[in-house]
Amino acid sequence: MRASLLQVDVNEGESVESRRRRVAALVREQAGADLVVLPELWTTGAFAYEDFAREAEPLHGPTLEAMAAAARDAGVWLHAGSVPERAAADDGSAGGDGPLYNTSLVLSPAGDLAAVYRKIHRFGFDQGEAVLMSAGDALVTVPLPHTTLGVATCYDLRFPELFRGLVDAGAETLVVSSGWPDRRRSHWTLLAQARAVENQAYVLACGTAGTHAGVPQAGHSIVVDPWGEVLAEAGSGEQVLTVDFDPAKVAKTREQFPALKDRVLGLDRPHR
Repeated sequence: MRASLLQVDVNEGESVESRRRRVAALVREQAGADLVVLPELWTTGAFAYEDFAREAEPLHGPTLEAMAAAARDAGVWLHAGSVPERAAADDGSAGGDGPLYNTSLVLSPAGDLAAVYRKIHRFGFDQGEAVLMSAGDALVTVPLPHTTLGVATCYDLRFPELFRGLVDAGAETLVVSSGWPDRRRSHWTLLAQARAVENQAYVLACGTAGTHAGVPQAGHSIVVDPWGEVLAEAGSGEQVLTVDFDPAKVAKTREQFPALKDRVLGLDRPHR
């Protein structure tokens, strides 16, 4: 299976529409890949808090439309990263009164919307995303022809119980779309490897490059195998990171070293 992680530059000065067109062209260039992955909030930048409401769009908005066409043209499964979504208001009406979500979109090679994941863990410690966006409440897995994806976003990477839940739901490849800051890059690599090892799954973690809202981005998108070995890692700038991996290695790893079978905590057990 071939995956391409598009580590998009989110430097300020490029309009959302211009970046949307540029990224759509990058997706189209990945024809031949099975899966293409984009970063978190690549239209606005994950730390550009003041842009969230202004650039928010409905689920079936311009980013979904552009990425669906690009996925269809390339013939790829596309994790289209995440966008600031303005959901419908409580009365069901569209417009400016509905909650904001950090929403990831997964598209089929036919351009159909296959899955929607609203980020559960919002970053900011009572400021920024944590107060501007609402939290999602559902784990999301996506069955592909050769593997099942588990979908997570950025700060989620720090919460192992989310990933264990995805594995319990059948995930074999954990896809993390992110806008991770450079000042905590060592955590990014460490946590990606930890999630792979503890869940005996592939981790495909795609981040952004550049600087937005004064926050330099980590880049260094990474692909980790079920043993924790790094198969590929990007640098700090905009880059397409392409890697071939064997989805069957997940089952082989879990059979050769059946640690998941020895789980005790976290399982439904009677209390005494």
